[in-house]
Amino acid sequence: TPNISHRLKLYNILPQPGRHPRVKMANQADFKNREFLAVIGDEDSVTGLLLAGIGHVTAGADAQKNFLVVDSKTDTAAIESAFDRFTQDRNDIGIVLINQHIADRIRHRIDTYTAAFPTVLEIPSKDHPYDPEKDSVLRRVRRLFGE
Repeated sequence: TPNISHRLKLYNILPQPGRHPRVKMANQADFKNREFLAVIGDEDSVTGLLLAGIGHVTAGADAQKNFLVVDSKTDTAAIESAFDRFTQDRNDIGIVLINQHIADRIRHRIDTYTAAFPTVLEIPSKDHPYDPEKDSVLRRVRRLFGE
């Protein structure tokens, strides 16, 4: 059996001479100090995660929460703004959880997001089941393995 390094080269994950990898590798500096989760979700999902202890508000005059509660009245621009803040501006967030039906509203952003950190994971909600065909992470993994 080939070792893991050989397998990764087969799948073009490790850089090869003269070629760029298809998957961006993360180094240790990328995830240093990323100690929080962020969530963009409906009220029930966010409340459950806050009760589990993920809530955090940054210190200072521009205190920022690590969650956004979305309902039918929430503008798509507000969801996009929170997604950008959690994935680009905040260096302390390691994972962004987003309800899949909310991710559908900003699917163009979700599908084009390729950074390793923070990792974006789509989760189901109480009223909307999870559809693996919509999940951009699973689609990338399937493409990677030729499925």
